[in-house]
Amino acid sequence: MQEIPITPEGSRAFRDVLGHFATGVVVVTALGERGPVGITANSFTSVSLDPPLVLWCAARRSERFESFLRARHYAIHVLAADQLSVCRHFARSGGDFSAFGDQRTPEGMPVLPGCLARIDCAAESQHDGGDHAILVGRALRATMRDGDPLLLWRGRYGDFIHHG
Repeated sequence: MQEIPITPEGSRAFRDVLGHFATGVVVVTALGERGPVGITANSFTSVSLDPPLVLWCAARRSERFESFLRARHYAIHVLAADQLSVCRHFARSGGDFSAFGDQRTPEGMPVLPGCLARIDCAAESQHDGGDHAILVGRALRATMRDGDPLLLWRGRYGDFIHHG
């Protein structure tokens, strides 16, 4: 085991340590001042079953940060293993939905087709999380289908699932 000192200068090393925890990948969509907006995140988890709460973290350095901070509703899309292009699209540019159709939630949030699951949320609370904001949402409804998830592990995307 290699010990990694946690220092402001060692943020890259700390990021490498965190990369040892495999996570799923989501795209969160909302309505911004200029229309639909989406962002890729891997910081997503369930919080509570009663009431039904989930959380995700938005990077303060993102140009889309303020849109999500002000959003009253958002839709969290759990990406499938074959949706790496969707992941990369919303990691780079969050305002172009032209390739995804115009399906919306009842609250008007953009819906991305082909995802493993979607959780439509009402914004519940926000908390400081250093260089991120922790956004807690109350689940209003959800959809799901069978399939393998897109995962992030040690800086690489894939399905990493061994079948058999």
